[in-house]
Amino acid sequence: MNIDKMEFVSWMQRIIDRLDMLEGHIGDLEKKRTSIDGEELLDNQDLLQMLKISHRSLQRYRSSGRLPYYTISGKLYYRLSDVHQFIRNCFNAPLQRTKDNP
Repeated sequence: MNIDKMEFVSWMQRIIDRLDMLEGHIGDLEKKRTSIDGEELLDNQDLLQMLKISHRSLQRYRSSGRLPYYTISGKLYYRLSDVHQFIRNCFNAPLQRTKDNP
């Protein structure tokens, strides 16, 4: 069986196109998997990178109840809205300056 170069290139291009299509579908599935009711979920690694904190700090926030979390199939997840609320709560309101107190 002899395959000429043009036919070979054509088959390779079809295979590459199919792989690209599958990659897109896998990406869509990953996005759906990490959300509940349209809310994005973050895992420990996502949160550690986002907040630039240690594992121990994250554990302390969970243990103290400051950061709500969910366990799904033995893995910890955090709702993005809860993380945003946690960040807002951690920052103190800026001090208001008055004319008498410069």
